[in-house]
Amino acid sequence: EDFFAAIYAEPARLRGFLEAMSGISAGAAQAIATRFDWSKYTTFVDVGAAQGMVPVVIAQAHPHLQAIGFDLPAVRPIFDEFVARQGLADRIRFQSGNFFDGPMPNADVILMGHILHDWDLTEKRMLLEKAFAALPNGGAVIVYDAVIDDERRLNAFGLLMSLNMLIETRGGFDYTGGDCQAWIRANSS
Repeated sequence: EDFFAAIYAEPARLRGFLEAMSGISAGAAQAIATRFDWSKYTTFVDVGAAQGMVPVVIAQAHPHLQAIGFDLPAVRPIFDEFVARQGLADRIRFQSGNFFDGPMPNADVILMGHILHDWDLTEKRMLLEKAFAALPNGGAVIVYDAVIDDERRLNAFGLLMSLNMLIETRGGFDYTGGDCQAWIRANSS
């Protein structure tokens, strides 16, 4: 059975997975909220938003931002509940969708965290193409994952995560920062 189909088929399993994704993403969310210059942007989309941890942390740090959490329909009640508990339902909304079946929602910034490593190289490139197509001129794409160092020797966690993705998904793997930068350059020119 497909890894994601098994998770999404059972509501309790889905909730546990989404909560785990929040835990995994919390540190990255803080870093993105504080290190990225959000001053020239007003909207962003978190692709594969899960429970909504990333848009919540960023929106809390930047009151001028409006956000969309983009994920499969089964995620909506868990996302809406989490966002409402944080008091941000007026600034963060959910949009159901499947990034393989159509375009991504338009926004000034598109975030993809723990997304690209789930898919093979062709799908990674296609997802980045869709992200860039959803941006206005001057927009930005932010990607975060367990990135492997370019020498493929120093980040044991990234290498183990890549092995995990190869086992758990059909073709997924982690990648180096240089790999990701090359894919982004190919789409942003």
